[in-house]
Amino acid sequence: MSPEVTSIIVLLVVFVVGTVRSVNLGILGFAAAYAVAQLSLGLTADDVVALFPGDLFLVLVALTLLFGFAQHNGSIEVLVTWIMRACCGRVALAPWVFFLLAAVLIALGALFAVAIVAPLALPFARRYKLDQLMMGMMVVHGALAGAFSPISVYGVTIAGFLGDDVPFEPLTLFLVPLVFDVGVAGVLYAVRGGWRAAGRIDEDADGEGATSARATPYQLVTLGALLVLAVGTTAFGLDITSLALVLATLLALAKPDAAKQALGSVSWSVVVLVTGMVTYIEVLQLAGTVEFVSDGITALGVPLLAALLLYYLAGVTSAMASSVGIISVAIALAVPFLQAGDLDPVLFVVGLAIASTIVDVSPFSTNGALVLANVPEEERDAYYRRLLGYAGIVVAVGPGLAWATVLAPGW
Repeated sequence: MSPEVTSIIVLLVVFVVGTVRSVNLGILGFAAAYAVAQLSLGLTADDVVALFPGDLFLVLVALTLLFGFAQHNGSIEVLVTWIMRACCGRVALAPWVFFLLAAVLIALGALFAVAIVAPLALPFARRYKLDQLMMGMMVVHGALAGAFSPISVYGVTIAGFLGDDVPFEPLTLFLVPLVFDVGVAGVLYAVRGGWRAAGRIDEDADGEGATSARATPYQLVTLGALLVLAVGTTAFGLDITSLALVLATLLALAKPDAAKQALGSVSWSVVVLVTGMVTYIEVLQLAGTVEFVSDGITALGVPLLAALLLYYLAGVTSAMASSVGIISVAIALAVPFLQAGDLDPVLFVVGLAIASTIVDVSPFSTNGALVLANVPEEERDAYYRRLLGYAGIVVAVGPGLAWATVLAPGW
């Protein structure tokens, strides 16, 4: 069996085993990299170690470490307060407030923004008799809307994969998915009757409405650090890794005890996932698999149709696995195909990003599961069925809609 075919079979096994057994894909990716590299390509263990993406490892650790300070020192609660005040006391605006909160948090580096916002949003929906499915999905779509900011894990991961091989526009990658998910959330809000909600928010209701707590100086400094990171990297082109580490160090020096908690908040599972899959993708490239698959795509003869198939392949797979891992593999396999120049590479990547993440509403994905976990046990089965129905519609329509609205018009 050729190395190309062997590596593809192993990749499929990695995704199937990771999904069925709930094993981190990064761990499986590392194991697969060693196995394929040594048994099929004749490489040594040291050769595999050399493929480890040290730069990507550092940026992921730096970003999640910096956000860990905000998560533990109460800065998130302050941000919640400020955004809830934007409701002006109106219950009907609350779904959009939670949408915005999730978008802001993930854009600033909180990969698991849904885990932070869903425990706030779902009880709020129950208290004020809002549709819980709508509220939960507004949170997820909010997270997806902000997921591709230049300082988010998704944005950094895609930028690292493309490098100098394919034209890349960070602002386009950020803004187009944002507009797309705002549109999807708007349809959901209208169909589920969110605009019909009446009443005003009780500001003193068990912490579930807006609060009036004042921010401490350290919380303001922490939020300021996140703002400096965003402005410094996007407006002034500063290196994201070094800036995040410097800011985290300053916060640690100000409060050493907070540093211990922040370090515990580093998303090690995500770091392992991304770096493990990247390492295996490097092995795929050495095996010639990337060119092999790209030639197969090109052989279809219609680049736009090939892109649609890739979008649906990424979307359907991502609905049952990690979207970060799926995007990584899909982009790596598509790079030679994009270099042929038949499709706009920027629009292709943006559309692929949307197609791979819009399906994260699935109860089998991390975000969908986090929402489901915040539903009372006695309501969970019914909610699961409704969520599964909504996810089915999104999986069937979402990738095609991304293709039709982002990529096809530029053909």
